[in-house]
Amino acid sequence: MNKTQPPIGQQPIRDARTLGLPKMLLLGLQHMFAMFGATVLVPILVQGYGLPLSIQTTLFFAGVGTLFFHVCTRLKVPAFLGSSFAFLGGFQAMAQMDSGMYATMEPAEKLQYTCGGIVVAGLLYVILALIIKVVGVHKVMRYLPPVVTGPIIILIGLNLAPSAVSNASTCWWLALVAMAIIVVANIWGKGMIKIIPILLGVVGAYVVALIANAMGATALDAAGNVIPLMDFSGVQSSAPIGLQPFLSNFSGSVAKFDVSAILVMAPIAIASMMEHIGDMSAISATVGENFIEDPGLHRTLIGDGIATALAGLFGGPANTTYGENTGVLVLSRVHDPRVIRLAAIYALVLSFSPAFAALVSSIPDAIIGGVSFILYGMISAIGVRNVVENQVDFTNSRNLIIAAVILVCGLGFTNGLTFQVGGASITLTSLAIAAIAGILLNAILPGNDFHFGKTATSDTAASLGRY
Repeated sequence: MNKTQPPIGQQPIRDARTLGLPKMLLLGLQHMFAMFGATVLVPILVQGYGLPLSIQTTLFFAGVGTLFFHVCTRLKVPAFLGSSFAFLGGFQAMAQMDSGMYATMEPAEKLQYTCGGIVVAGLLYVILALIIKVVGVHKVMRYLPPVVTGPIIILIGLNLAPSAVSNASTCWWLALVAMAIIVVANIWGKGMIKIIPILLGVVGAYVVALIANAMGATALDAAGNVIPLMDFSGVQSSAPIGLQPFLSNFSGSVAKFDVSAILVMAPIAIASMMEHIGDMSAISATVGENFIEDPGLHRTLIGDGIATALAGLFGGPANTTYGENTGVLVLSRVHDPRVIRLAAIYALVLSFSPAFAALVSSIPDAIIGGVSFILYGMISAIGVRNVVENQVDFTNSRNLIIAAVILVCGLGFTNGLTFQVGGASITLTSLAIAAIAGILLNAILPGNDFHFGKTATSDTAASLGRY
């Protein structure tokens, strides 16, 4: 890892305590703003799919997961764990599941089975970590090359695209406002503005919506009926302070397990683990420390995996290391993990406010649609970048066949594949079929030419949290 020192006066600060407590608290707040927009966007999107994923629970396990990750990594790695976009396709697939026992299942219970799949996905991280510890990362990565992970990431975004259009169509002009703010912040923004485009897009469009709502603006619901642009009834009926749903209704929140749900959610771990490895490489390069070696990739994977499994166990989304916070490290030049832990504590505090969660839920669907237009497209574009930056050779018939089969499986099996095993009905979604097909073909076909870390940018190409 390159440890070239910057000029005197521009040295990074590795102990934030030297800045004093007030500045430390402010830096922690800056990291919270960086992660906030993307972290709360995941439960908002999942609620739009029809599953009641809690904003309070999401914030709680983002905070707890981050703190646990820091313990697992010996307090060395300045990373924040927020909600993973990679699993959005799985949430949508589970929301649309209508075969077997899922045909008449209530959304709340369906979410429990979805979260059971997230638990298993998190445990796959732990299994990969143990394998890496035993045989080394280079041997393991030969079975998960970019020719497999890239197309899978592309499919995640493409499969979600219709929901972005559906939400945006409720009020196109407001969706365009959100999109415009994100584009301007991301392309022309400087400093912190460039790091938090999603948060700015949501907040900026929300302010515009407030003004328009006061002037009598309307939107359309799913049935095409005209409705008020904004609805604050949930905010008015919510208490300022209260417990998260998994604490107030434990039996109705704890994860349940079913083979079909596991086969929907668990294969997504393939993409999210690549995202994790990419972010660890990016953070290492930013800070000038080789965290893949010390504390070790196996420790970071275990921290992320158990944090994800713990969140899923109690009704939360999968976690992932956030590239937005890596951007704050670059901006502030304060590389002390303590400020990340402060952001985690702030997230925990916010998670105890039902009124705050209800306020976030009052964001119009059109704003979510506008943000999703950019976000889902970016996910697919990141898959393309993963392939390009790793210099995947598509003149090689082997690579072409693998990518082709993955894409056709992911787009062709629109209703998945349902079959009977021992009297039980098991459903594989299109993304699960694509992942399984890609991994098997990569293992069977000769001529695997991928070598982990062979290019300077290859290890960071799969990060879904970098804009």
